[in-house]
Amino acid sequence: MTWGITLILLSIIAVPSLLLSKKPNAKELLEKIEPYQGWIGLIFCIWGIWGVITAILNLGWLTSYPIWWITLLAGNVIEAVLGFMLGFGLINKFFLSKNEAAKEKANQIREKLAPKLGKLGVLGIIVGCWMIVASFLFFI
Repeated sequence: MTWGITLILLSIIAVPSLLLSKKPNAKELLEKIEPYQGWIGLIFCIWGIWGVITAILNLGWLTSYPIWWITLLAGNVIEAVLGFMLGFGLINKFFLSKNEAAKEKANQIREKLAPKLGKLGVLGIIVGCWMIVASFLFFI
Protein backbone atom coordinates (compact mmCIF):
# COMPACT_ATOMS: atom_id res chain seq x y z
CA MET A 1 0.00 0.00 0.00
CA THR A 2 2.91 2.34 0.75
CA TRP A 3 4.17 2.01 -2.82
CA GLY A 4 0.77 3.14 -4.16
CA ILE A 5 0.40 6.07 -1.78
CA THR A 6 3.87 7.40 -2.58
CA LEU A 7 3.22 7.03 -6.31
CA ILE A 8 -0.03 8.99 -6.05
CA LEU A 9 1.66 11.79 -4.07
CA LEU A 10 4.52 12.02 -6.55
CA SER A 11 2.11 12.00 -9.49
CA ILE A 12 0.11 14.87 -7.99
CA ILE A 13 3.31 16.89 -7.67
CA ALA A 14 4.28 16.02 -11.25
CA VAL A 15 0.94 17.10 -12.74
CA PRO A 16 0.33 20.58 -11.34
CA SER A 17 -1.79 21.75 -14.29
CA LEU A 18 -4.27 18.94 -13.67
CA LEU A 19 -4.44 19.81 -9.98
CA LEU A 20 -4.81 23.54 -10.67
CA SER A 21 -7.70 22.97 -13.07
CA LYS A 22 -9.61 21.09 -10.37
CA LYS A 23 -8.68 23.28 -7.38
CA PRO A 24 -7.61 26.88 -8.00
CA ASN A 25 -6.28 27.34 -4.44
CA ALA A 26 -3.85 24.44 -4.97
CA LYS A 27 -1.43 26.92 -6.56
CA GLU A 28 -0.43 28.18 -3.12
CA LEU A 29 0.36 24.65 -1.95
CA LEU A 30 2.35 23.88 -5.10
CA GLU A 31 4.36 27.09 -4.67
CA LYS A 32 5.25 25.98 -1.13
CA ILE A 33 6.41 22.59 -2.42
CA GLU A 34 8.37 23.99 -5.39
CA PRO A 35 11.65 24.73 -3.53
CA TYR A 36 11.70 21.12 -2.31
CA GLN A 37 10.66 19.57 -5.61
CA GLY A 38 14.21 18.53 -6.49
CA TRP A 39 14.71 16.76 -3.17
CA ILE A 40 11.30 15.13 -3.40
CA GLY A 41 12.12 13.94 -6.92
CA LEU A 42 15.52 12.60 -5.89
CA ILE A 43 14.08 10.68 -2.93
CA PHE A 44 11.24 9.24 -5.01
CA CYS A 45 13.64 8.30 -7.82
CA ILE A 46 15.73 6.32 -5.34
CA TRP A 47 12.54 4.85 -3.80
CA GLY A 48 11.34 3.80 -7.27
CA ILE A 49 14.69 2.23 -8.13
CA TRP A 50 14.58 0.36 -4.82
CA GLY A 51 11.07 -0.85 -5.71
CA VAL A 52 12.28 -2.16 -9.07
CA ILE A 53 15.12 -3.97 -7.28
CA THR A 54 12.57 -5.38 -4.80
CA ALA A 55 10.42 -6.65 -7.67
CA ILE A 56 13.43 -8.28 -9.32
CA LEU A 57 14.59 -9.86 -6.05
CA ASN A 58 11.09 -11.26 -5.53
CA LEU A 59 10.80 -12.73 -8.99
CA GLY A 60 9.17 -15.78 -7.37
CA TRP A 61 6.02 -13.70 -6.89
CA LEU A 62 5.62 -13.82 -10.66
CA THR A 63 4.45 -17.43 -10.42
CA SER A 64 2.22 -17.07 -7.37
CA TYR A 65 1.03 -13.45 -7.69
CA PRO A 66 1.68 -12.40 -11.30
CA ILE A 67 -0.73 -9.46 -11.28
CA TRP A 68 0.78 -8.07 -8.08
CA TRP A 69 4.34 -8.52 -9.33
CA ILE A 70 3.60 -6.73 -12.63
CA THR A 71 1.77 -3.99 -10.72
CA LEU A 72 4.72 -3.56 -8.34
CA LEU A 73 7.22 -3.40 -11.18
CA ALA A 74 5.16 -1.00 -13.31
CA GLY A 75 4.38 1.32 -10.39
CA ASN A 76 8.01 1.54 -9.36
CA VAL A 77 9.24 2.15 -12.89
CA ILE A 78 6.77 5.04 -13.16
CA GLU A 79 7.85 6.31 -9.74
CA ALA A 80 11.54 6.18 -10.68
CA VAL A 81 10.91 8.04 -13.95
CA LEU A 82 8.73 10.73 -12.33
CA GLY A 83 11.29 11.12 -9.54
CA PHE A 84 14.06 11.44 -12.13
CA MET A 85 12.12 14.14 -13.96
CA LEU A 86 11.35 16.15 -10.82
CA GLY A 87 14.77 15.71 -9.25
CA PHE A 88 16.79 16.13 -12.44
CA GLY A 89 18.60 19.24 -11.23
CA LEU A 90 19.83 17.62 -8.04
CA ILE A 91 20.61 14.31 -9.75
CA ASN A 92 22.68 16.26 -12.26
CA LYS A 93 24.44 18.18 -9.48
CA PHE A 94 25.21 15.26 -7.16
CA PHE A 95 25.66 12.24 -9.42
CA LEU A 96 26.44 13.39 -12.94
CA SER A 97 28.44 16.60 -12.53
CA LYS A 98 31.84 14.92 -13.03
CA ASN A 99 30.92 12.72 -15.99
CA GLU A 100 30.07 14.70 -19.12
CA ALA A 101 28.97 11.64 -21.11
CA ALA A 102 26.49 10.60 -18.41
CA LYS A 103 25.28 14.19 -18.09
CA GLU A 104 24.63 14.41 -21.83
CA LYS A 105 22.81 11.05 -21.86
CA ALA A 106 20.63 12.17 -18.92
CA ASN A 107 19.78 15.40 -20.76
CA GLN A 108 18.73 13.40 -23.84
CA ILE A 109 16.53 11.12 -21.73
CA ARG A 110 14.96 14.12 -19.99
CA GLU A 111 14.22 15.85 -23.31
CA LYS A 112 12.42 12.73 -24.55
CA LEU A 113 10.39 12.33 -21.35
CA ALA A 114 9.51 15.98 -20.63
CA PRO A 115 6.59 16.21 -23.09
CA LYS A 116 5.11 13.04 -21.62
CA LEU A 117 5.32 14.16 -17.97
CA GLY A 118 1.60 15.03 -17.71
CA LYS A 119 0.45 11.72 -19.18
CA LEU A 120 2.94 9.84 -17.02
CA GLY A 121 1.63 11.68 -13.96
CA VAL A 122 -1.96 10.70 -14.74
CA LEU A 123 -0.83 7.11 -15.37
CA GLY A 124 0.98 7.27 -12.02
CA ILE A 125 -2.22 8.26 -10.23
CA ILE A 126 -4.12 5.39 -11.87
CA VAL A 127 -1.41 2.81 -11.19
CA GLY A 128 -0.99 4.13 -7.64
CA CYS A 129 -4.70 3.64 -6.95
CA TRP A 130 -4.50 0.14 -8.45
CA MET A 131 -1.46 -0.63 -6.27
CA ILE A 132 -3.47 0.23 -3.16
CA VAL A 133 -6.42 -1.93 -4.28
CA ALA A 134 -4.10 -4.77 -5.35
CA SER A 135 -2.31 -4.72 -1.99
CA PHE A 136 -5.63 -5.51 -0.32
CA LEU A 137 -6.64 -8.09 -2.93
CA PHE A 138 -3.40 -10.04 -2.76
CA PHE A 139 -2.65 -9.54 0.97
CA ILE A 140 0.99 -8.71 0.40
